[in-house]
This record gives sequence, structure tokens and C-alpha cells, in this order.
Amino acid sequence: MIGTKADPRGITKPAIDDLLSKVESKYTLAVYSAARARQINSYRQEMLSGDGNITNVGPLVPSNSDDKPLSLALEEIAEDKLNLEISHE
Repeated sequence: MIGTKADPRGITKPAIDDLLSKVESKYTLAVYSAARARQINSYRQEMLSGDGNITNVGPLVPSNSDDKPLSLALEEIAEDKLNLEISHE
């Protein structure tokens, strides 16, 4: 491409192929990462409220306040920081 610089970010880091090797399907990855991203977002909101009532676990990978919760969730999955347990009820 003319005038562009290859600098992949977001869903390409970690690589989608690496992420898919950690779960059964792309749908599982979507649900799993979205649920974890909501937990991270809730944790951040709890930290901002300052009332000391923390019920969610924060990011398990190095992060800063500019990192998006979904990106953090995908990095956690890629680094095997989470265990997915599927219950068949």
C-alpha cells in the first residue's frame, strides 16, 4: 500500500490464530473475551468509585488506563492467564 505503514494493533495483537487455538470456536472466543472485558470494566468503575467495595478482578496482564478492556481480555487469553470452564446445564 502506498502511503501506509504496517503497524498492526488491536485484534491482530495477539494474533487471532493464537487466540483461536485457546478456545473451541470463534464464538466461544467472542463470548469469553466479552465477559472478561465486562469484568475488567466493572473493576475499573469500582476503583474509581473509591468506596473500597471491590468485587471484580482487575487485569492480569500489565496495563495502563488507556488500554481497552477487550484488548486486555484478549491478551489474558493469549497468555493463558484465564481458565475457561464450560458448564453443560
